[in-house]
Amino acid sequence: MNTAANKESHWLGIFKAGGVAAIAMLAIMVAQIVIFILFPPPNSVEGFFTLFQQNRLLGLFSLDLLYILNNTLLILIYLALYFSLRRSGESAALLALVLGLAGIIAYYASNTAFEMMAISRQYASASTEAQRTSLMGAAQALFAIYRGTAFNVYYVLNAASLLIFSAVMLRSSQFSRATAIIGLISGVLMIIPSTAGTIGLIFSLASLVPWAVFCFLVMRKFLKMGQNQS
Repeated sequence: MNTAANKESHWLGIFKAGGVAAIAMLAIMVAQIVIFILFPPPNSVEGFFTLFQQNRLLGLFSLDLLYILNNTLLILIYLALYFSLRRSGESAALLALVLGLAGIIAYYASNTAFEMMAISRQYASASTEAQRTSLMGAAQALFAIYRGTAFNVYYVLNAASLLIFSAVMLRSSQFSRATAIIGLISGVLMIIPSTAGTIGLIFSLASLVPWAVFCFLVMRKFLKMGQNQS
C-alpha cells in the first residue's frame, strides 16, 4: 500500500459509516414521506395537543422526530465528505464541514417535539382555565421556535455546506462530475427555507429528488472507498 493510500486507510471507518448513514437516511426519507401522506401533521397547537393525547409517537413524528435522527446521520455523511474531499480543497472542505455541523446544532435547538409532548400532557390534566391558558401560551411559543430563527439558520447553513462540498467535488477525482452537479442543484433548491411560504415549500419539495440521488451516489462511493482500502 502506498503512502497516500496508507494515510487514507486511517479513515476507513468514517467512509463506511458515511455510506451506512446515507443508506439509513434514504430509508428514513421514504418513511417520513409515507407518514406525512398518511397522517398529515396538524397546523395548530390545538391540533398537536389533540394528536399527542391520541397517539404520542405519531405526535413526535409529526414534529420531525425522524428528522432529528436524519440530522444525526448527516454528521457522519459530512465527516465522510470532508475526509474524501480534503485533498482537493482542504480549506473549502473544512469550511463546508463546520457550516454543516453548525447548522445541525441549530436544528437541534429548533426542534421542540418533546417539549410539546410534555406541555400537552400538562394541558390535558390542567384543572383550571388559567392553567390551560398559560400552557397554551407556552405551547404557542414552542411552536414559533419550531419554525423560527434556529430552523432557518439550519436550513441556510446546510444549503451553503452542500454547495461548497459539491463545488470541491468538481475538482476531485473521487466523485463523478454528475454527483457534484446534482449536489449543486440540491443546494441551490435548499437556499430558500421551507418556512418561506409557498415558494419555500415548492423549493423544499423540489430539493428532495436531487438530494436523494446525491445521497445514493455518495453512499455507493463511500462504501466502495471502504472496500478498496480494506
